[in-house]
Amino acid sequence: MKYPREYLDEIKLRLKVSQVVGKIVQLKKRGKEFIGLSPFKNEKSPSFTVNDEKEFYHCFSSGEHGNIFDFLMKTKSIGFGEAVRALAVEAGMQPYRFSNFDQKKDLRFQTYKNIFKEYLKYFHQQLFNPNNREAVEYLLKRDLKKNTIEEFQLGYVPWQNNFYEELLKKYSEEEINLTGLYYKNDKTGKYIDRFNSRILFPVNNITGDTIAFGGRIIREGKLAKYINSPETEFYKKGNMIFNLDKAKDSRSKTDEVLIVEGYMDVVSVYSSGIKNVIANSGTALTERQISLIWKFFSNPIICLDGDESGQKAALRIAEKLFPLINENNKIYFSIMPDGVDPDDYIKQKGKDALLNLLKEKEIIQSFIWNCLLSKINPNNPYEISKFEKEIKSLSYSIQDETLKKYVLEDFLGKIKKLTPIQTSRQDFKYTPYKKKKDYQILKETKLLHQKRKDLSRIQIIEFSILFIILNYLHIASKKLESLSEINFLAEKNESLKKEITTYLLEGDDKEVINEKIKTNYDKIIREINENSNIQIIIKNKNDEKVSNLLDELLKDHKEQSNLRKIESLEQKLINNLDENSYSELIKLKSQLNRE
Repeated sequence: MKYPREYLDEIKLRLKVSQVVGKIVQLKKRGKEFIGLSPFKNEKSPSFTVNDEKEFYHCFSSGEHGNIFDFLMKTKSIGFGEAVRALAVEAGMQPYRFSNFDQKKDLRFQTYKNIFKEYLKYFHQQLFNPNNREAVEYLLKRDLKKNTIEEFQLGYVPWQNNFYEELLKKYSEEEINLTGLYYKNDKTGKYIDRFNSRILFPVNNITGDTIAFGGRIIREGKLAKYINSPETEFYKKGNMIFNLDKAKDSRSKTDEVLIVEGYMDVVSVYSSGIKNVIANSGTALTERQISLIWKFFSNPIICLDGDESGQKAALRIAEKLFPLINENNKIYFSIMPDGVDPDDYIKQKGKDALLNLLKEKEIIQSFIWNCLLSKINPNNPYEISKFEKEIKSLSYSIQDETLKKYVLEDFLGKIKKLTPIQTSRQDFKYTPYKKKKDYQILKETKLLHQKRKDLSRIQIIEFSILFIILNYLHIASKKLESLSEINFLAEKNESLKKEITTYLLEGDDKEVINEKIKTNYDKIIREINENSNIQIIIKNKNDEKVSNLLDELLKDHKEQSNLRKIESLEQKLINNLDENSYSELIKLKSQLNRE
């Protein structure tokens, strides 16, 4: 049976050719490549080369050539399946178990890609049709060269076209509709092209297969300027990076990559000669996207528009991704001048000016500091206090314990400089007398801090969700469906959640609910208030922000629950390979990837 391409690609993403070959052949770095003595022929002078960027090895003396699977098959004298299984283990992946479902899914994916390939070919040709002169003129006015248009395979979908009928000659209605390229008009019953009168930007996966599109209107009007393919079985916006398939080829030259907002920005910057440029695909930058980017570039630079909305978006991204940074993977920010995007900037000032601007990039912790500081009055002690709490909370979120320590120290040092009076006072060696009860308070504080440290992430999430429910019942009442879909790890927390949601369904008001739960859950409520840091975060936040935060917490809880189940199943499979457990594991991982 055939392995899914996605599974093989994932192995190749996790393992460099030099890493696999280096276990058998002693390699030396030479420019972009590695060299060594051939494992296929006795030789004194090295003729064996490895290229990680192009993902192959080549032996000039024997003519042997291939990828990591080929290398293992030829050096170990094993079959393809055995090579895949061995490399999957080395990559930290579970062995693949074939099923009828996998076969059917693989066939669906092949059909899906074929439809996209034909669609793209046809509408790329339409771009140069004399009847569609307006479309190509639009691109040329944007200073795009014909070779760039060809390289990105840009297309145009005219209003009047019958390509759906052409596709029906080869594919079923169900197969075409699964692509999301068309939607049905409820009045006429006819299928309408989603990208009518739009420039097509092909969205490719990491291996270069087109699996979605972005569409740009050429005439300004009531219609949205940009639209994107809807999510499908094979396209998840939060997992995709526009142009990463091309940009990754520049990783041997630089560890930086420029992340911009839109398709046109990417194409324009790329056309200027800056090849290491990408964009998130129609969604806010996700954890999965940044993790994928880090596989190729350790220092991404997020470059957003310089207007107020662009800066706000940049700060939201920074706060979201801040917990993920570590000593090897960093994030930088470069904000464009107000009212200008990278496309505009290159047109106005040129490639070199943009490169000089990017040299002034800020590392994520400095960017967060400066953004948050700009919002407060440094002479107002109340605002300084709020600012310090927010900065500390963000620092504590960093998952790398060593980095967390030094970032926090850096932030606290800067805060001292904001409060010189306090700092100067600390320089005195005067130590006030402490009563015995002071030591007891200190001891209790330390115990509470240790207790919080001992809590798992999912426990903190549960306390935070319950804190919001208890204090914002009117918001919780609108989230009953979402709340019912999750099961708390702690029985006492689950019991409290169920009781509150039951009262809300019955229409009880806030005072009645508080009175009902106070008697039975007083101890738990005290524990929630003690251990939930969420109260710092939501302080002075409006209902909309609290509601959004609750949504994020519910999503995080679902993700953490699935991760725990996955970990448990993986441990179970180590001891006993069970088909049902494996199927459940694959299902959970697929669900996690979709989310």
